[in-house]
Amino acid sequence: MKSKSLLFGLALGQALGLSALADDWPQWLGAKRDGIWRESGIIKGFPDDGPKVNWRVPIGGGYAGPAVAKGKVYVTDRQLAKDSANPDNQFARGHILGSERVICLDEKTGRQLWMHEYDCGYTVSYPAGPRATPTVDGDRVYTLGAEGNLLCLNADSGKVLWQKDFKTEYGVKTPVWGFAAHPLVRGGHLICLARGDGSTVVCYDKLSGKEVWRSLTAKEPGYCPPTLIHAGGVEQLIIWHPESLNSLNPDTGEVYWSEPFRVRSGLSIPTPRQLGNRLFITAFYNGSMMMNLDPDKPAATLAWKSKRASEKNTQELHSIMPTPFFEDNHIYGVCSYGQLRCLRADTGERVWEDLTATRGGVEARWANAFLVKHEDRFFLFNELGNLLIARLTPKGYEELDKAHLIDPTGRAAGRDVVWSHPAFANRNVLVRNDKEIASFSLAE
Repeated sequence: MKSKSLLFGLALGQALGLSALADDWPQWLGAKRDGIWRESGIIKGFPDDGPKVNWRVPIGGGYAGPAVAKGKVYVTDRQLAKDSANPDNQFARGHILGSERVICLDEKTGRQLWMHEYDCGYTVSYPAGPRATPTVDGDRVYTLGAEGNLLCLNADSGKVLWQKDFKTEYGVKTPVWGFAAHPLVRGGHLICLARGDGSTVVCYDKLSGKEVWRSLTAKEPGYCPPTLIHAGGVEQLIIWHPESLNSLNPDTGEVYWSEPFRVRSGLSIPTPRQLGNRLFITAFYNGSMMMNLDPDKPAATLAWKSKRASEKNTQELHSIMPTPFFEDNHIYGVCSYGQLRCLRADTGERVWEDLTATRGGVEARWANAFLVKHEDRFFLFNELGNLLIARLTPKGYEELDKAHLIDPTGRAAGRDVVWSHPAFANRNVLVRNDKEIASFSLAE
């Protein structure tokens, strides 16, 4: 009996150990929305023939990255209607018939478990497909489409439990580049960027969809996801829209503090990053701003911000989409023409820059690479569909290895790109373009 108990204990311990090492990616930037992958047993370099392909599955267009939770993969895409086509000029806005889909796949095999499709004509610029990563919370998955369709679905069956249409709900038009701010679950609430007078940010009961509160007015909502931080002894909800950076009481929507920071073309996109009592944001044209957070109360003062409001001849960090990484007294991020940069956090002074990570040494407007931290190194997924393993330190950029995962099938600025954030989950990386989603093993 003792030996059976011992064996059971060992088995349980091993199971718990494996469970503790496993790490889902259930929402934007991972489980804690911080861009850190915490799993162990991950490769330090790629096999000669690249990482093992677990599966590849055809899907439609979209910029939304996948979410992974409880053995399932959730991804959204767009299907064009018969005889419809996207314009050659990606900036053009018309009315393009088609639909959006929420797709659920088996994480191990890629087999489709369910799919929900709804009519959705597009009026946005860059109409490839949805932008926002699904948010999985328990037995529910929340998705936001490019035209403002917010859905709450059963995560196992795909049944729609409740839904909202931001345009009809708040009497607003679709932003130029669509609704893109990844929904945030906090306790019993779901927080989203909508639009309209007093409804730039809206909080819902996550189970019923009933509105709890709404807050802030801005001409444009921007594309930056709602973000939670802890500072001044309280939890603060950070909302960055194209007119200002704002801190709200997440329970009520009451404004704690606000700092003006007007950005051109509504391009408030990258997620604000906090480290200790500092909070950092960056925009394509207007550059960077650092706030000092009051340690004793929900308040903040300006530490520094960029003086040059231009995408060219930049000094600090002018990011278009990739969220930077804030570590110690340094910030790592991708600037306006693909320059990977390191800044001093206290002054904004540039420490170094490198062009090889995004497009192999070639400058290109809006060039991208998404950064995810793992242990003492980073995984960078660039717009060419390459996954890089690198060290980013104040001393410089050190590429350790590189593998090509997926072809760039989207069009932007006259070139082919992949502009979708990958998911890192259960020792795998999942990437998508406008034609397929694929899973690769990164296990040692």
